[in-house]
Amino acid sequence: MEFDHAQTDALLSTTRAVRKRLDLERDVPDDVLLECLQLAVQAPTGSNRQGWRWMVVRDAEKKAALADLYRQAGGEYLAAAAADSEVGSQTGRVLDSANYLAQNLEKVPVMVIPLIIGRLDEDMAPETITNRAAGLMGSIIPAMWSFQLALRSRGLGSCYTTLHIGLEKQAGEVLGIPDHMSQAGLLPVAYTTGTDFKPAKRDPVELITYLDTYKNPIRP
Repeated sequence: MEFDHAQTDALLSTTRAVRKRLDLERDVPDDVLLECLQLAVQAPTGSNRQGWRWMVVRDAEKKAALADLYRQAGGEYLAAAAADSEVGSQTGRVLDSANYLAQNLEKVPVMVIPLIIGRLDEDMAPETITNRAAGLMGSIIPAMWSFQLALRSRGLGSCYTTLHIGLEKQAGEVLGIPDHMSQAGLLPVAYTTGTDFKPAKRDPVELITYLDTYKNPIRP
């Protein structure tokens, strides 16, 4: 199979964290969501356990409850940080966008909460919990990113958020999630207002890629 590199590269380089450009009025059909999730579960998982589960939230009351928890977990911080940030700066734009999402989260057509079977034990030794966390989250985050790429290719957008996890237990109670499941984030999902997203400005990879020894750059 030969891939269209131009199209593939465009998809990979223009799938952005979308907040202000989520269309809060347009419905997202279940068949589109399921199509994207079917692609998401092609992602690799640790030991091929496939312990992912997906919670789709459409109910208005449950979305409102989750949005309230989201704001409780960090909404005040986002609002204050956005107000104090330099107007027009990159940081200021990101904080303003994140604050906008926090204040309007319950309005998104769909929330998707990715779940993974398993929990981190707080009594583990630091090196053990680091290894366990990498394995646990590494078994769901690739699928989340595949889901977001699939959304982008169909004219939808999303944003990977984790703020509500500070109140994960309360969110689990709202949605009836059992205690043996871990919530890996919250993805607001909607069609986007326009699809003209561009690659973000990033440092040249030659400056952040090292050969054999830390800080030893690869020479192009």
